[in-house]
Amino acid sequence: MKKTVLITGASQGIGLALAKKFLQNDYQVIGTSRNGEVHGITDKAFQAYKLDLTQNNSIQSFKDLLISKDLQIDLLINNAGIGPDLNHMLPEEESLRTTFETNLFGTIFLTEALIPLLNDSAKLINISSKMGAIGPCVSSCSPAYRMSKTALNMYTKLLTNRFSGKYKVAVIHPGWVRTMISGDDTSGRLSPEESAEGIFDFVISNFRNGMFWDVETRSEIEW
Repeated sequence: MKKTVLITGASQGIGLALAKKFLQNDYQVIGTSRNGEVHGITDKAFQAYKLDLTQNNSIQSFKDLLISKDLQIDLLINNAGIGPDLNHMLPEEESLRTTFETNLFGTIFLTEALIPLLNDSAKLINISSKMGAIGPCVSSCSPAYRMSKTALNMYTKLLTNRFSGKYKVAVIHPGWVRTMISGDDTSGRLSPEESAEGIFDFVISNFRNGMFWDVETRSEIEW
């Protein structure tokens, strides 16, 4: 039987590339987007569903739908994220609220909702950023994005402690990727496909529980 991976934010960028990569490796893939549409995939092993991480009723409806279809999850990849204040210097209320709603609160609420649907020995993966690492930080830009990822990293650590011996948990920095999260998909050292390949290789490996992994350098990151 095929293993099932659930990928949030699968309509573009890293999420779309991840969906295609897992399909190429014989997984059943559940992908989410805000409007329920994911273009460019025709594989019958792929299912696209609507999910708005900023709305609790959307999260509950999504969970109910998975239950109604008797779907169990072997691998949860929380990939959806936004960065409206990337390269901005000062914290702004609107950016802080919208960024935390998606990058942190929605990711937490979805993960907690789906834990009962995880198969034994499932893996929980949060796509974060080394911009959320506290020790190496020497910048003052992108405050909302950085702080949301710092908090997501801590949530990942808490999950690691909570499910030690049951589920494997890790947080991943996908590299500097050419995506539209900053409004410009021309900068970045990695293509979404290159990042997805690195993420896939790490996720299917027998990684140590609780790792903070850099896809680009293929090494651990200081928290």
